[in-house]
Amino acid sequence: MSFVESVNTGSTVDVPWGQLKRSAIDKRPAQGAVHVHPLGVGDDEIADLKHHGGPDQAVYAYAREDLDAWERILGRELRAGLFGENLTTQGIDLNAARAGERWRIGGTLLELSGVRIPCSVFQGFVDEPQWVKRFTLEGRPGAYFRVLEPGAVQAGDRIEVVEHRTHDVTVDLLFRALTTERHLIPLLADEPRLDSFVARRLGARNNNTAT
Repeated sequence: MSFVESVNTGSTVDVPWGQLKRSAIDKRPAQGAVHVHPLGVGDDEIADLKHHGGPDQAVYAYAREDLDAWERILGRELRAGLFGENLTTQGIDLNAARAGERWRIGGTLLELSGVRIPCSVFQGFVDEPQWVKRFTLEGRPGAYFRVLEPGAVQAGDRIEVVEHRTHDVTVDLLFRALTTERHLIPLLADEPRLDSFVARRLGARNNNTAT
């Protein structure tokens, strides 16, 4: 059975990493039910609204199985929420999940809308050398969801995939297309529910290149 191990939220604090020097990446498991709304999870905060958050990145999920894989690689314990995820999942292969599919969790309906692209704040918080490069090459990015139906979610809630997609645009492929294998980008057109997320990511890349 697939289920939520924990629901995680965090508050904005001063940090020494990144341009903004403020972040809420440090998520901790919440107690009881948490209301999930179109812009996030409960009272969870987002410091850098230019690059994070918004309807296409309302909820970030990361699999316990992928945290366990990183534990073996890094030789250290990784608690739920350490990667900044709002939902730590169990029993579902996030890397094989398809963009646009819909999940029923508790009182919510979520739609898989994108993938996490690592940044300098993530690297500083995890405190591992060359973390952005290692995370990218390992290919376990976790997934973003938009909220179609707000509602309450809590640890132990079952994850049910209520709408499957027939294309091959998995989380793994989407991540590779936006990072190391840009020739795959045309394949993303197979999933129209990705349009706004991909446009935002490619626009950010173009802006970064221009500057």
